Amino acid sequence: MERSLKDPDITVIMPCLNEETTIGICIEEARRFIESNQLKGEIIIVDNASEDASARIALSHGATLITENRRGYGRAIRTGINAASGKVLIIGDCDTTYDFLHLESMYRLIADQRYDVIIGNRYLGGMEKGSMPLSHRMGVRFLSWCARIRFQTNVYDFHCGLRAISKKAAQQMNFQTDGMEFATEMIAISAKSGFRIGQIPVPLRKCQYERSSKLKAIKDGFRHLKYIITTK
Repeated sequence: MERSLKDPDITVIMPCLNEETTIGICIEEARRFIESNQLKGEIIIVDNASEDASARIALSHGATLITENRRGYGRAIRTGINAASGKVLIIGDCDTTYDFLHLESMYRLIADQRYDVIIGNRYLGGMEKGSMPLSHRMGVRFLSWCARIRFQTNVYDFHCGLRAISKKAAQQMNFQTDGMEFATEMIAISAKSGFRIGQIPVPLRKCQYERSSKLKAIKDGFRHLKYIITTK
C-alpha cells in the first residue's frame, strides 16, 4: 500500500497504543481485503505515543505511520482522518477484536453513496466468549440508550470500534473530543447534521493475545455520559 497512491478508494485508519503483538495481524488482514477486492487503498497507523515496537512493526508491514504524541483515542482518529486520502474511511481498533478481512458490506454502503456513516453493531454481530465483560456490555447498552434518545437516532451500539465514514462527510464535521467519547461525538454530529447513518452486524472477537484493556470503564463511561448530557 503506497502512500503516494492518487485518489485511493479506501483508507483504513487504525489508532494504536502499544499493540506490538497484534498490529501486524490487523494490517495484513486489511491489506488482503483491499487487494482481494481490487481496490486502491492505504492503511494508516496513528501511533499514539506507544512505548513498544508498534511503530516499527507497522512500518515493516508497509503501512503509513503517523505519530500523534497527544494521547487519546479521539485525538488519534482525528489525526488519521485529516491525513487520509481515500473516498471511504474505515476506522478500526488494531487489537484483533475486529475482522478486517470482511469489510465488503461496510465499504460498499459508503462507496455506493447509500449512507454517509456506517456503525458496527456488536450485539447483532455476536460477541465471542471472553471478548467483552458483562459489565461493559451493560454499560454500553445504557450509554447507547441515553445517546439514542438525546440525539434522536436509532444507533444501538454507539461505542463500536469498527465504523466507516465518507471522506466528504468527515471533512464537514468539526470534531472536538480527544478521548473515548469521540465514538459518541461522531454519531451525535452525524445525526444533528442530517447525515445518513446505517448499521451493520459486526462480530467481536476475543483478542488473540493476552493484554490489559485500555478501556477504563468508569472513567470512560463518565466521559461518554458527560458528552451526552452537556453537548449542545
